[in-house]
Amino acid sequence: MAKSPEEQHPVKAFGWAARDPSGVLSPFKFSRRATGDEDVKFKVLYCGICHSDLHSVKNEWGFSQYPVLPGHEIVGEVTEVGSKVKKFKVGDKVGVGCMVGSCHSCDNCANDLENYCPKFILTYDSTYYDGTPTYGVGLGGLGHVGVKFAKALGVKVTVISTSPSKKEEAIEHIGADSFLVSRDPDQMQIRCSLCSSSSPAIARSVEISWEAGYGWCTREAIGATSISFTHGQVFDHYQWELWLTEYLHFLSSPFMFYGFLSNPFYSTLVYGITGRKLVAGSGIGGMKETQEMIDFAAEHNITADIEVIPMDYVNTAMERLVKADVRYRFVIDVGNTLKAA
Repeated sequence: MAKSPEEQHPVKAFGWAARDPSGVLSPFKFSRRATGDEDVKFKVLYCGICHSDLHSVKNEWGFSQYPVLPGHEIVGEVTEVGSKVKKFKVGDKVGVGCMVGSCHSCDNCANDLENYCPKFILTYDSTYYDGTPTYGVGLGGLGHVGVKFAKALGVKVTVISTSPSKKEEAIEHIGADSFLVSRDPDQMQIRCSLCSSSSPAIARSVEISWEAGYGWCTREAIGATSISFTHGQVFDHYQWELWLTEYLHFLSSPFMFYGFLSNPFYSTLVYGITGRKLVAGSGIGGMKETQEMIDFAAEHNITADIEVIPMDYVNTAMERLVKADVRYRFVIDVGNTLKAA
């Protein structure tokens, strides 16, 4: 007989998990393995809520394994390290992202691209080396950070939104250089003309949409800095088709997805072929790239705008996330509000 999550490992743990596609989260007891020679054990203090958490708990990608205990934007303090650990010590502040393991032997791992390893292990809703499931801690907002990164890299940023009411916030608070309302045909036509006449040898600007549920960015020229985002409403399949067709129509540059869609789309890509468009995408970075990003953020004082919430508010937060009712990232105060049942 298979062991229950609480009996699989010697270290008792507690979090909030979804048991079925309703996505409702509730207290959940499970267990962690004992600290190994190369392990770092830490007390979780905070965890951000990503839109991918919402997709996972509702099984909108079709491969969730219940119970799902989400959470892959984790920050905490080291409490124990294994005998072979050299980089971290007790008391250090650390973070964990989407990935907790890989094979360490393939070409991707050898080139600091563990995120492309065919055997990489996700932080939650995945299977660890020993065959047991991985769990997060409890549970975007990436768009506004994308603007901040772009400005720190010296790039001119245009925010594209369906809502004119967001113009002041995008320019005055977040730091964008200009703002376009995607539902205004006159503005979009002007932008289309500019794209057609811009020189790919000198352009250094990006457009970042404020509306989509997942990240994409555009680059006006090869060599311009790519910036990711994620913020706003989630479109259904039909809306995605219309939305992408509209944007591809006026772009003369690569269209970059950052993240995963809940529905596939096809006809828009056919339009892209006829218009000689380039649609590409990327997920997460490897350990080296992630560290470089964190170091760059620290050097340029790039921080996220967050709304800190208690653990028992998480289901309400998920409902608000569906409606894009957050500025700009929910962060759970795990250290102070997660209480064992």
